[in-house]
Amino acid sequence: MKILIAPLNWGLGHATRCIPLIRQYMANGDEVVLGGDGDSLLLLHRTFPELRIINLPSLELCYDKDFKQRKFYWRSIPILLRSAIADHYYLRQFLAIELFDLVISDNRFGFFSRDVRCVYITHQLYPILPKRLFLFQPLVRWLHARVYNRYDEVWVPDYEDTKYNLSGALSHGGHFDERAKYIGPLSRFSLCTAEEGQTRFNHTYSIVAILSGLEPQRTIFEQQILNRFSMSNDSLLLVRGKVSEPQTTIQKSNITIVPNLSDLEMMIAITNAQKIIARSGYSTIMDLEVLGVLSKAELHPTPGQSEQEYLAQRLVRV
Repeated sequence: MKILIAPLNWGLGHATRCIPLIRQYMANGDEVVLGGDGDSLLLLHRTFPELRIINLPSLELCYDKDFKQRKFYWRSIPILLRSAIADHYYLRQFLAIELFDLVISDNRFGFFSRDVRCVYITHQLYPILPKRLFLFQPLVRWLHARVYNRYDEVWVPDYEDTKYNLSGALSHGGHFDERAKYIGPLSRFSLCTAEEGQTRFNHTYSIVAILSGLEPQRTIFEQQILNRFSMSNDSLLLVRGKVSEPQTTIQKSNITIVPNLSDLEMMIAITNAQKIIARSGYSTIMDLEVLGVLSKAELHPTPGQSEQEYLAQRLVRV
């Protein structure tokens, strides 16, 4: 089978949760092609250098430094719409010259076609808006349903159990959609074992801080952590989530700073840490769940990102 997998470039989470799918298809002997843009595509390319990649239209979206919820949401709508139209046009042109058996889109709204079986991955069947925009929530949910109804299947990376699940009302908060298939948490650590290789670190860190998400909030969160632990006796490993930067290590007293880690290195650092500090992004939560360390996590939502605020409050870790 020939498969095209394309995650949204909004932080690294959409890309990392595609990794177990890619590994499984490769293990089955299928031909996998990777599509995307920015750091998320670069991460997948470095993880699977043997696979062919195709560059898709970029999603140029960032937060304001002084975050305003309404401004961001209304500004993002035309950007997401243009991105979806560009994706759909590109895929239609691409499929005219190359055949695929399956196309998997992780939250790329327009990456579907009538000419091939298409799957849409999302953990937000029922998006939650900020309180100030609550009146528009039914409209947003209807619009999102209009998006995923154009796909043959919708894969929800969560447990189907309505009592114990990770995403709560985001994927279990409405009527059951027959297109939805709950496939369980997707984590890049699912098939990763400590025996696979060596780590660059030869000791355990008390605290591991993992940065992710759009700028400038990623940088703001980084500075907050550095300020918090600059005078601490705890050893801190700060993973900046910068795939495109040179993979060099910076040592500042008790703080070790790295741009990014391999799956093996990240797994070892997280499982050995006494505390994990991270954004409450859903892919991060799935990673921590799969590794059995969610109870050690101190989760901080990105300001104004209602999905993360809901998840952090629901898990009660901060």
